[in-house]
Amino acid sequence: MYNVVSLFCGCGGVDLGTVGGFTFNQTEYAKHPCKLVYACDIDQKAIDSHKMNFDAEQAVCADVCEVEADDIPACDILTGGFPCQSFSTVNPTKDPFDDRANLYKQMVRIVQAKQPKVFVAENVKGMMTLHKGTIFKRVLSAFEDAGYKTFYSLLNAADYGVPQKRERVIIVGIRNDIWEQQGDFIFPKKTHEGNWTPLSVAVPELAIEDKKYYFSERAVQGMKNAKNNMKRGLAQNLNEPCLTVTSHLAKVSLNSRDPVLLVNPEKELYRRFTPLEAARIQSFPDSFKFAGTDTTAYRQIGNAIPPVMFWHITDAITKYLDKTK
Repeated sequence: MYNVVSLFCGCGGVDLGTVGGFTFNQTEYAKHPCKLVYACDIDQKAIDSHKMNFDAEQAVCADVCEVEADDIPACDILTGGFPCQSFSTVNPTKDPFDDRANLYKQMVRIVQAKQPKVFVAENVKGMMTLHKGTIFKRVLSAFEDAGYKTFYSLLNAADYGVPQKRERVIIVGIRNDIWEQQGDFIFPKKTHEGNWTPLSVAVPELAIEDKKYYFSERAVQGMKNAKNNMKRGLAQNLNEPCLTVTSHLAKVSLNSRDPVLLVNPEKELYRRFTPLEAARIQSFPDSFKFAGTDTTAYRQIGNAIPPVMFWHITDAITKYLDKTK
């Protein structure tokens, strides 16, 4: 059994993929030999959701900058999707030196102190090219200085059965002594390349009764009056994976890059996703619980890492570690 520490855990997308034992889209994702011993996030509602779904011995709401490494249990695997807004391709400011961008240093600090066998870090693909790649090289170098051989790959969640096109860079660090013994880490093979899961898995019906999810006539007219160079109502095709869902799902606009649903073209009826549909798009099972209002649920869902994609990553990691026994 591998003990796991989860930093920036959110509601638990990474952790569900880590422990396994869930079903999505009629596919069973087996349990991994992993035990979640500590989880931390600054969002109280996310921690509330986490506690509703996991048996973590310690799940705490705290600023990772204020967490002492000595207060974190020993672990074999450490995961962390440090905040990505400063690296995002949809963030026009992209200040690589703001506090959020430097949170990777907190993960490095804890990795260096706890020395897990493996760590996994996740971020948006924009981190790889920001400032001509210098920021990404700095992140990799910091982890390598902590005693790890790093491997990275840009993964698309759609290639692993998630009904969403969501590209994320995954960094896997193997502690040097283990890497010298076992060799390079190989990322999981794509399971659905060329056979992507359609959005219809998450949205079986376009028309729903609850009117609060529909856009007003005024919003639709505003979209029609928008400048030609603006994105207009990115209505999704149910036969293809959805575009990336984000943390501001509660405030999606028809004049933005947000994915929406066109319910009736003749009547120009558009709507946003319900929280349940958004969770399915991220590959959460319907049984997963979210604390708080629709707004807080949307934030948790949009910030999460798709559990199904991370299940495949964890599967590759545990099989790699099993060879060291």
